[in-house]
Amino acid sequence: MTIFFLKIEYLLKSEFEEPLMKGKQKIIDAFNALLANELAAIDQYFIHSRMYEDMGLTKLYERLNHEMEEETTHADWLIKRILFLEGVPNMTKRRDLLIGQDVKSMMENDLTLELEVVACVKDAIKACEEEQDYQSRAVLEKLLFDTEEDHVYWLEQQIGLIEKIGIQNYLQSQLA
Repeated sequence: MTIFFLKIEYLLKSEFEEPLMKGKQKIIDAFNALLANELAAIDQYFIHSRMYEDMGLTKLYERLNHEMEEETTHADWLIKRILFLEGVPNMTKRRDLLIGQDVKSMMENDLTLELEVVACVKDAIKACEEEQDYQSRAVLEKLLFDTEEDHVYWLEQQIGLIEKIGIQNYLQSQLA
C-alpha cells in the first residue's frame, strides 16, 4: 500500500512541478522566426488576393485565398508547437511585406517570401536535429513539403508561363 501512495505522490509531484516537455529556447526561437514569416505571408497574400480581385483576375484571387488559408494552417501548427514547448508565440513580429504593383511583381515578391520561408524552415530543421527534437522536426517537414511542393512550385510555374506566353495572354487566362 505504501508503494501505491508513493507512486501516486511521484506522479502528482512530477505532473505539477516538472513539465513533461519543456522546449529548448533555440527551438522556440526558430519556430517564432518562422511564425513571423507565416504571418507576413498571410498578410501579403491577403493584400495581393484583393488586388487580383480588383483587377478582375478571378482565378488568381481564388488561388491566393487558398494560399492564405494554407499559411494560416502553417501558423496554427507553429503556434501549437510553441505552446506545447512551453514558449510564447510572438504574434506581433512580422517580416516586411513585399507588395507588388502588377501581376508579375506580385508573384515575384510572393516567390521571394516563400524562398525565405524555405531557408528558415531548413535552418529550424537543423536546430531540431541538433537538439534531438524529432517531433518538432516532423512539424517542420510537413511545412517544408507544403511550401516547396505547392507554393514555390506554383509561383515558379506561373512566372514561367508569363515569360513563355507573355503577360497579356497570361492575364487573359486568369479571367473568370
